[in-house]
Amino acid sequence: MSAATSVGPVVPAVSGVRRRGRGRWNAPLVAGLILFGLIVLCALCAPLLTSYDPIKQDLTNAFLEPGSKGHLLGTDSLGRDVLSRLLYGARVDLQVGVFAVVSPFVIGSLIGLVAGWFGGWLDAVVGRVVDMVIAFPFLVLVIALVFAMGPGTTSIYTAITLVGWVAYCRIVRGQVLVAKEQEYAMAARASGLPTWRILIRHLLPNVLLQAIVFSMSDIVLTLLAIVTLGFLGLGVPPPTPDWGTMIQEGQQFILDKWYMSTIPGLAVVLTGLALALIADGIVEKANR
Repeated sequence: MSAATSVGPVVPAVSGVRRRGRGRWNAPLVAGLILFGLIVLCALCAPLLTSYDPIKQDLTNAFLEPGSKGHLLGTDSLGRDVLSRLLYGARVDLQVGVFAVVSPFVIGSLIGLVAGWFGGWLDAVVGRVVDMVIAFPFLVLVIALVFAMGPGTTSIYTAITLVGWVAYCRIVRGQVLVAKEQEYAMAARASGLPTWRILIRHLLPNVLLQAIVFSMSDIVLTLLAIVTLGFLGLGVPPPTPDWGTMIQEGQQFILDKWYMSTIPGLAVVLTGLALALIADGIVEKANR
């Protein structure tokens, strides 16, 4: 206050502009959205960026180095264009990675919302189930379930849903335990509103932020699970391109044909970096 008084009314106006500017520009969020947007755009525009069929074999042009004969990123052991397989593989992995998080997010958030609000025996049962699932490493449990159900996208969706919902349940339940003691929740309850309306209209919008932030890192974890499953031969069935399968196919040639495994590996790293920046940006913006 003393500094503001000494320099007059100009300083508060300038500081207000700066605060609004910082609130508008969030570097991690913008960088993450741009990077992830470019990755998604490349996947969507795959037919425009390459003319090669990602599954068509051409043994006469196998193991071409990047830039050879019109193949920007070279060809693999079967003569398939690496760039084409990378772009079409991004379509598959990003689609599975994003949509595989939706079901756990919805199911876990709703269960955590109900368990945290009602408490009692319901909360105790949910808590025991969550503890049992969390006792096993996420990736190991997903691999075991997919192995039992067989490879394919349906098995991946099912396995990730059965394992992934517990994290969202814990996050939302913890938020609800705090939020239901707040004045707005107590006022809504005292006014006689139906329970479903209190949960959906009043509590849920106020407890989802942490779950949304976690979903960004969860997509990364899910993407790593998909790549791992593809590497182990339990992912998307061939000949459909997949980053994990590309890494697995190139590992035996890694010393001479480094690009076959390195390029899809870098794609996984860049996608994870983009999602991590988005998550950090959301947290930074929420804390302002």
